[in-house]
Amino acid sequence: MKITSGQLRAARAFLRWTAQDVADAARLGVATVRRAELQDGPLSVTEANAEAIRRALEAAGLEFIPENGGGPGVRLRDRTEG
Repeated sequence: MKITSGQLRAARAFLRWTAQDVADAARLGVATVRRAELQDGPLSVTEANAEAIRRALEAAGLEFIPENGGGPGVRLRDRTEG
């Protein structure tokens, strides 16, 4: 699933992570993360970097919600799920 810059900003807020925290978790440069957040819509980075960011945030406990008529979103994953 592709995520948007708004979802990335919301994910950072949920986790109380800085752009540097995301960069470290995704093993990317902080400039890449900041660039990803600049424009509304899909992340403005390469597909590989967008995937690294998404995976790092999911590993931290987030779940991305696709566009379903109410707009894309993010939520904390249910810790009771296997």
